[in-house]
Amino acid sequence: MYLKLKQIFIYNSRYGRRIPFLGAVFLQLISGVTTAYSVNWYMFTTLRFLLAVATGGTMVTSFVLTMELIGAKYRDTVGIIYQIPFNLGHLTLPLFGYYLRDWNMFQLAISLPSVLFLSYYFLLPESPRWLLTAGKTEEAAKIMKVAAKRNNLPTDSIQSTTQKLAVEVSNKNEEHASFLALFRTPRLRARTLAICFNWFVCGLCFFGVSQYIGHVSGNIFTNVAISASIQVPGTLVSIYANKILGRKITLISSNCVTGLSCLLIIIVPHSGASHLTLGCIGLWGMSISFATVYLYAGELFPTVVRNSGVGLSSTVARIGSMIAPFVATLSHTSAWLPPLIFGVVPLVGAGLCIILPDTRGKKLPDTLEEGEA
Repeated sequence: MYLKLKQIFIYNSRYGRRIPFLGAVFLQLISGVTTAYSVNWYMFTTLRFLLAVATGGTMVTSFVLTMELIGAKYRDTVGIIYQIPFNLGHLTLPLFGYYLRDWNMFQLAISLPSVLFLSYYFLLPESPRWLLTAGKTEEAAKIMKVAAKRNNLPTDSIQSTTQKLAVEVSNKNEEHASFLALFRTPRLRARTLAICFNWFVCGLCFFGVSQYIGHVSGNIFTNVAISASIQVPGTLVSIYANKILGRKITLISSNCVTGLSCLLIIIVPHSGASHLTLGCIGLWGMSISFATVYLYAGELFPTVVRNSGVGLSSTVARIGSMIAPFVATLSHTSAWLPPLIFGVVPLVGAGLCIILPDTRGKKLPDTLEEGEA
């Protein structure tokens, strides 16, 4: 059931970007608010399940739409700035948790802001790039003309240009591919597995190290706030790192920072301050990795399977985040085990990046043939 719902909101590129996003937003609002009024454990877990599916849908489809609306010149900047609200949300969580000790009120407080997203029904256009690959040339041209007028740009050549692009895409004789197309060809299959593992690294280590820091001696609200506060600088650093170093080197470097800092926790003298510092450095590195894998996946997968590719990657990251609490709590059994796992896994992810191409400044691939190049 989870995979079926996930497929509806994320994997299926057949319905474009706008409709799955709006559907996920509506489900996120309803399930989030209703969760606060759960009367038993079964109702609570069911609603939280639906909320998780919806949140994954809003995050992935909105990111894919953003990537397809932005030109190559600003794609890395906008694609990474996209992560800032997530960082700020993490930063405000301990504040909400400190003042709202009743879980019902806490759930309502973090769910009600989703009401604002309902306005996107009137504001959000469909992706012109997706419309072109779907053969809806007139709709794509109409959206492009509106965008050009708002930016005081000429509209004379838009119709002819979109017609030309539509012919080029149709000559590829390729419709919107299924999820399985990600594994049909050898090069795309290898890249899919490599980028998915790096998403798993981010899900496991980002949330795992955050929870590990919470277990370090000290006030849990303060520790979480400190760990969250370094994510914004990390995300901002990733903008310049991706511009200067590219996606591949940035991801390798940030994974190594996280891996080495976590391994150092094992060998430094046990101290709340030293472990908190090293954990924060690891989380800082992972905030760069998370921003980079979002951008990397959005540029790596072709348009016909971009929703599917980023959606699969996001799902793998959620698997990592589900495992993260169990790894973090292993410190009660063996103090060295969590930092060992959080240290080794990112280094493996860095090694797998070798088979990935650097996508900085390159045209987004539209077809499977272009994605295999």
